[in-house]
Amino acid sequence: MALQEDIKNGDITSENLISKNHKSNAILLLKEDAVISGLEIFKRVFYLLDKKIKIKFEAKDGRFYKKGKILAKISGNTINILKGERTSLNIIQRMSGIATNVYNSVNKLNNKSIKILDTRKTTPNFRIFEKLAVKQGGGENHRFGLYDMMLIKDNHIEAAGGILNVLDKLKKIRKNLKCETELEVKNLNELKIAIENGKGIINRIMLDNFKIEDIKKAVILINKRFKIEISGGINISNISKYSKIKGIDYISSGSLTHSSKSTDIALDFIS
Repeated sequence: MALQEDIKNGDITSENLISKNHKSNAILLLKEDAVISGLEIFKRVFYLLDKKIKIKFEAKDGRFYKKGKILAKISGNTINILKGERTSLNIIQRMSGIATNVYNSVNKLNNKSIKILDTRKTTPNFRIFEKLAVKQGGGENHRFGLYDMMLIKDNHIEAAGGILNVLDKLKKIRKNLKCETELEVKNLNELKIAIENGKGIINRIMLDNFKIEDIKKAVILINKRFKIEISGGINISNISKYSKIKGIDYISSGSLTHSSKSTDIALDFIS
C-alpha cells in the first residue's frame, strides 16, 4: 500500500532520465545518534520491488549507534532503488525515531522494576511496526487493539452507568473471558470502589492523571492486590518524577509513538 501510494503508475523522473539496465551502489547512513529499528522492513520494501537488489546490513535492530554509522549497503537496479528510496526511508526513520524515544525514556526513568508501555495512539495501518519499534527500543507493548485485552476506560464507565455497574456486569461474564482485564480510575474515590468490588474480576488498575501524592496513596490502598499502571501526560520530560515511587508496575505513554521525531537517516549513492 505504501509503495503504491508513492509510485502508482511509475517513477516519471527516474524512468525518463536513467537507463532501465543501469546499476548503482548506495549506503544507508545514520546522520544522528539513534537506536535503529526497522532494518528488516527497509529490506522488505526493496524485495517487493526487485528481488535482485542486494542489501548487506552493517547494523542490527535494537542497537544504539553514533552519527555517521553506515547501517547497510545496497546494490542493484538504479531505477528500482530510487523507487523504493522514500518509502523505505520513511519507515526506518519513523521506527528508529520511536525506538530512540523509548530508549531515552527508559534511561530517564532508570527503574527496571517499572515497565514502560505504549498505547493505541499509533499511526493508522502502521501500528504493528510502531509497536515493534517500542520493543526494540526497550519498552513493552500494551494491548494491540480492542480484541486482545479488556480495558475499561472513562467513557465505558460513563456509558454503563458508573463503576459499580461495570463491575457488576463484569462479574457475570468474567469466567468466560480469556483475556486480562484492566480498569481505569480517575480519583481515589473511584479507586476505593474498584478495590472493594474488583477482587477476582480485574487484574490491573490504571491510575489516570493522578498527582504524585495521590499515586503514593493509591499504592498503599491497593496493597499489591492488583497490578498498578499509571498513565496520562507522561513523557520523556517528566517520566523521571515517577522513578522513586515504589509499587508501580507499569507506566503507559502515548507520547512514545505519537510524539516521536523521525531519525535522520539518508540513502546516498556512491561510486
